Amino acid sequence: MTTAAQDDVPAMIARARAGEPDVLGPLFERFRNYLSILARVQIGRRLQRKVEEADLVQETFLEAHRSFPRFRGELAYWLRQILAARLAMLIRHYFGTQQRDVNLERELTDALGQSSELLGQAFVASGTSPSQGAARREEAVRLAGALAQLPPDYRTVITLRHIECLTFPDVAKRMGRSVDAVEKLWARALVQLRRILPESK
Repeated sequence: MTTAAQDDVPAMIARARAGEPDVLGPLFERFRNYLSILARVQIGRRLQRKVEEADLVQETFLEAHRSFPRFRGELAYWLRQILAARLAMLIRHYFGTQQRDVNLERELTDALGQSSELLGQAFVASGTSPSQGAARREEAVRLAGALAQLPPDYRTVITLRHIECLTFPDVAKRMGRSVDAVEKLWARALVQLRRILPESK
């Protein structure tokens, strides 16, 4: 997502609240790559690839469409909450627990938030002020857009290393490669990502 596109988000929210439902699709679409990366991490950790992140993100958007009249606050956070609820439902389905688990949803919301923070901090200096926190959240959405432009192996190695915080040996095990091969892949991926990022500012 470019900075200009990010600046459009508040205006699009205002238009949607003013009764322009057609703006919701393009508005949510700006967060697709961001939610896909967050979903991919949790699916890998908890659901052993039983579902596709694209399907999960689409279900999140459908629920967001239905629930938008109740939306208040920050859009990225709200979408992460919906994603957490959908993830919790899938975990209950696949592991045989039908009863809603508020603690699980809270845990997933926190985990998605942590992944978002890690993504936002991955290639920028960290900060602690509210404005810096907001900037990191915007950066996370922008970085997700840049990552989506990378080849799958590049995207995977950066996600495992910087968002899941795995060591190179663990990344190598997950990717079925040698540590040396993974380190070289990671270095090439970073070069490619840094070429893309200036264009997305």
